[in-house]
Amino acid sequence: MHITRLRLAEYRNHVSSDIHFSPGVTLFIGPNGQGKTNVVEAIHVLAFGSSHRTHQSAALINQHATTSVVAAELTHQDRTMTVDISLERNGSNRARANGHPIRVRDLPRYLHAVIFSPEDLRIIRDDPDERRGFIDDVISVLWPRLSAVISDYERVLKQRNSLLKSLRSVPRAQRDLSTLAIWDEKIVSLGTEILFARQAGISALHEPVVTAYRNIVGSEHPITLTMRSRVMENVHADASRDLIADKFTVAMIAALEDDLDRGMTSVGPHRDDVDFELNSLPVKGYASQGETWSYALALKLATAELFRHDALGDPIVILDDVFAELDVHRRHNLAASLSSFEQILVTAAVKDDIPPLDIRASFTVSRGIVEKAELT
Repeated sequence: MHITRLRLAEYRNHVSSDIHFSPGVTLFIGPNGQGKTNVVEAIHVLAFGSSHRTHQSAALINQHATTSVVAAELTHQDRTMTVDISLERNGSNRARANGHPIRVRDLPRYLHAVIFSPEDLRIIRDDPDERRGFIDDVISVLWPRLSAVISDYERVLKQRNSLLKSLRSVPRAQRDLSTLAIWDEKIVSLGTEILFARQAGISALHEPVVTAYRNIVGSEHPITLTMRSRVMENVHADASRDLIADKFTVAMIAALEDDLDRGMTSVGPHRDDVDFELNSLPVKGYASQGETWSYALALKLATAELFRHDALGDPIVILDDVFAELDVHRRHNLAASLSSFEQILVTAAVKDDIPPLDIRASFTVSRGIVEKAELT
């Protein structure tokens, strides 16, 4: 798959940009803060319904506008289609495929993209929600129905937490837990699907991550990815849904009194984490800057390899100011690892940061204006 045209209207500092693409490597050059990242971020929004930089969609809308539109024309083999999303400052965001309304959460069914960016370090270094978000993005592409399951789980979780808070003020002897039991059943049902898919996603990622890390650094290193979950404690990685559901139910019962006291749900996918290890040590806190970068890049490269086996073909590969963060050795190895993908978009402040690539098109970006540049 590749993008043939991208249009931005009132997207961040792009009042109106219309960019035509071809397969291969496309380069966006310009000083920082001029709008290069905004172009590739918009593609991520089309692929996932959200930005990789912020959870606030209002931040994506030009400060002088109330609505922003991102639209793309896509080609896969002999098929073409259009996908667009309207971001609303004062309402719900809306998406379409070939002009027909779709749910925003279903965008991954139509466009796959993998973005490499400095923000990738957050997957390793930041709070567990970054790692949960990473693996949930992966499973939502591998198994599209998981987008709805995750959305439903978050809705049910809010309902259960609201009920728990209301029960805190009720004397223990007078609490009616029948309604809570209904929400518990839904939490277990939806949560089991998420836990099962996350475990399958982590298992699918493992070997590609090992290979990707070796290709980036040039040598073999022991690597493990493990889901850390109260529900999944002492449960084998290939556990069945039924076993996970049973363990989940037991964990919910054990946590009930604590949940009632605290007014929140303490067990479930929303509390889980993913442990990344290198050379039998946690990457977070033990790995060097170079090792951490290489691990984060390996996670994304492995993701791209998984996605390319989907019916949509190769994902759009985006390298956003990544090469400037790497030494010459890692730059060349990363570029070589990605060279076979159908379409690669690269942003950089200066061309000297870019390793040898077969660049097919180049654009300059200045104050939100994109212009075609001559290849040199």
